[in-house]
Amino acid sequence: MSFHQRIHLSRMFIAGLILFTTGSIPADERAEVKPLRQAHAHNDYAHQRPLLDALDHGFCSVEADVFLVKGKLLVGHTMFELKPDRTLESLYLDPLLERVKKNGGRVYMDGPPIFLLIDFKSKAGPTYDALRKILPKYEEMLSRVEEGKFIQGAVTVVISGDRPFDAVKAEKIRYAGLDGRPSDLESKEPADFLPMISDSWSSQFKWRGDGAMPDAERAKLKAMIEQAHQSGRVVRFWATPEKESVWIELADAGVDLLNTDDLAGLQEFLTKRQK
Repeated sequence: MSFHQRIHLSRMFIAGLILFTTGSIPADERAEVKPLRQAHAHNDYAHQRPLLDALDHGFCSVEADVFLVKGKLLVGHTMFELKPDRTLESLYLDPLLERVKKNGGRVYMDGPPIFLLIDFKSKAGPTYDALRKILPKYEEMLSRVEEGKFIQGAVTVVISGDRPFDAVKAEKIRYAGLDGRPSDLESKEPADFLPMISDSWSSQFKWRGDGAMPDAERAKLKAMIEQAHQSGRVVRFWATPEKESVWIELADAGVDLLNTDDLAGLQEFLTKRQK
């Protein structure tokens, strides 16, 4: 066996060991992942490697729930899950900035911008006060609005949950937009202020993926998408059934972000559609 063959086998063994022990191979050790614009990692922090697992699967949107605790933005679904070292900066902002610097200004080399959806689980006012102190440190990678002009960055921050409308609107330099609701479909606010329209699937539709989607519901879905797109906004539904039949309808209708906890399943689905 040649020297190069031995090196190749050693690398394969190490990669296999990493996959066995962590369930994922670090991005640097994998073949380049193709970014999937429609892939949104719901409750991303619940995965073994927050953010990194989603990026390894090509996701272009990730979601983190945050609570303000003693001046820190801690990531978790409930107060009982919070840990002092699991901050928004350590799990998301710092690794994103490191990756953007490495990839020449993009999260994915020559790839599209991504969304970082930050879901406020604590009161909007103080939580946003903490966030607005942090975001300027990451200016080089963030989308922002200066003097009314939108500047596209590698990462677009969108605030969901308890949304601080007045405080965000009052910013001279704004580093985040807000997550809208269907009631905002007719809003005259610019797309950089309300870049996204989100709602729970069950609050709008009864179909759960079994049998054919009713024509009336399909028409309603397409009308919502068209109205949002006319205003330059993207659309996302949360708590959608994790079924391929549902993903097909969402993708066919033009839903911009497909919400999932199944990273590998959605990656496979979207990759097949692209081919």
